[in-house]
Amino acid sequence: MNATPRILVLNADYQPINVTSFQKGYKLVWKGKAEVVKEDPKDVIMTSRSIARPKVIRLLTYLYLPYRRLNLSKQNVYRRDGFKCVYCGSGANLTLDHVLPRSRGGDNSWENLVTCCRKCNAKKDDQTPEEARMRMRHKPFVPTFSHLIEVEELEYSVTVPS
Repeated sequence: MNATPRILVLNADYQPINVTSFQKGYKLVWKGKAEVVKEDPKDVIMTSRSIARPKVIRLLTYLYLPYRRLNLSKQNVYRRDGFKCVYCGSGANLTLDHVLPRSRGGDNSWENLVTCCRKCNAKKDDQTPEEARMRMRHKPFVPTFSHLIEVEELEYSVTVPS
């Protein structure tokens, strides 16, 4: 996890928009453009007075967002798979694995790339998961922008009011 505090930003309808830096999120609250939904009671900022550090904020006006397409990158594949190997669940020594090896015509696509630890990658070698008798915890898929935000949102555990 990052050493700098992060703030989850929700739209006016409580849909996750982004995870931003503390400075940007706090400015939105200070300018009256957002409200604090959840605070971190342990982390207190000392200025002329002491206030709780916001963990989740909600914009006061609805922000219309166009559909966002995600770029295929190593970091985004790791995020989609929760920074864990899809074969054994390990979070150490991660790399990318082609489900259908490139030597057999596999391409660099969301549906063919998964997060894999070096040990499982060496075991799988130049085979498909079925040939190597390795079971994937989930099938690779094309994630949406909101899916990646929701993966990060899990650590914030927000309860939306009815």
